[in-house]
Amino acid sequence: MTEGRLQPELKNPSPVAAEGGAPDHVSSPRSEAEGAAESGTSLSAVVPNAPAPSAPLAPEQVEEFGNKLIAALKSVYDPEIPVDIYELGLIYKVDVADNMDVSVEMTLTAPGCPVAGEMPNMVRDALLSVPGVGEVTVNMTFDPPWTPDRMSEEAKLELNMF
Repeated sequence: MTEGRLQPELKNPSPVAAEGGAPDHVSSPRSEAEGAAESGTSLSAVVPNAPAPSAPLAPEQVEEFGNKLIAALKSVYDPEIPVDIYELGLIYKVDVADNMDVSVEMTLTAPGCPVAGEMPNMVRDALLSVPGVGEVTVNMTFDPPWTPDRMSEEAKLELNMF
């Protein structure tokens, strides 16, 4: 993986992660119950009939899960370009909630891209193949617009863009 590339971000980092228990690009989630307790709100008021919260992931589990999400994203290719969407820099943000639901913010190389209607489903299906992933939401954005500067060195090399 290229240094400085996007890493999935798990929501609600635990104090352990903030103190260096996990890589600073991925943090361990804490339960909704912990957040509710801190705010004085009961979990049942936040999520009716909520299941018992699971224990936060250990730092090595966070990293492993993030790597699986990245591998899934790297399995999706723009049909017109022989480079995966992750290395192309089309993925702007990946958030993972405590319940392992995944939200992706991404773009396309151009607003008129012929696969604009298909790409979100391709990304969603790839991420759903990762064991443990809950629901997946893919949001398209063109702000900021994609430029070749977002591509990894690996993608530039593959496309002879040096």
